[in-house]
Amino acid sequence: MDAHHALPDPDRPARLLPSASAGSRRRIAIAVDLSDESAHAVSWAVRNYLRPGDAVVLLHVRPTSVLYGADWGAVDLSLPAGDDYAENGLPASEESQRKMEEDFDAFTTSKAQDLAQPIVEAQIPFKIHIVKDHDMKERLCLEVERLGPSAVIMGSRGFGAARSVSKSRLGSVSDYCVHHCACPVVVVRYPDDGAGAGSGLDNGEAKKFDEEEQEYHDAAEEQKDLLCGDLWEMLWSGLVLSIY
Repeated sequence: MDAHHALPDPDRPARLLPSASAGSRRRIAIAVDLSDESAHAVSWAVRNYLRPGDAVVLLHVRPTSVLYGADWGAVDLSLPAGDDYAENGLPASEESQRKMEEDFDAFTTSKAQDLAQPIVEAQIPFKIHIVKDHDMKERLCLEVERLGPSAVIMGSRGFGAARSVSKSRLGSVSDYCVHHCACPVVVVRYPDDGAGAGSGLDNGEAKKFDEEEQEYHDAAEEQKDLLCGDLWEMLWSGLVLSIY
């Protein structure tokens, strides 16, 4: 039995798969802590990644206890002196603890608004999304999955990463997000992060090579040379067989 293939009906429009266009609206999440590294990541995103029509979510996971804040990047949290604080600098009562938490909430919100300034100046719509959790890495990935952004942008350091750690490696939070986030993760290196450590980057910019250092290969030319070589080998083999 002959097989019959249905021909497309010219009067019936073909079904097109959705495709992203330059004007399509993307939701981009920028994961930030309160460090200079995050500020640099926001500025980099505005200059190099965001495009007209995008909407931005500044995603910040605030520690459940303000005492964890001392390990979050370059943040100066000086505790006021007074009777509300014990000799070790910790709150002496639940009331002072609550007041300290409220102050840190206000500080976090103010700092997040400062980080968003480049987005405001670029007139890109955005919102600030702040959640509390003791596990920053897992909560970031959970919020990313819930918000469903097209991509996540974050700094390579900050998020509590010690500056003494080898600068050629990602911080623990950014490394975790790269491997566990449900969407692409763009990691932005801080200008002095990895300089001279064989990272191939210098002062926050991609390393540029001179034209004479670049080597180009034309796949079509290479394939043509390969076919010519095979053809010559076949002809030579046929000639030898005809002689003998």
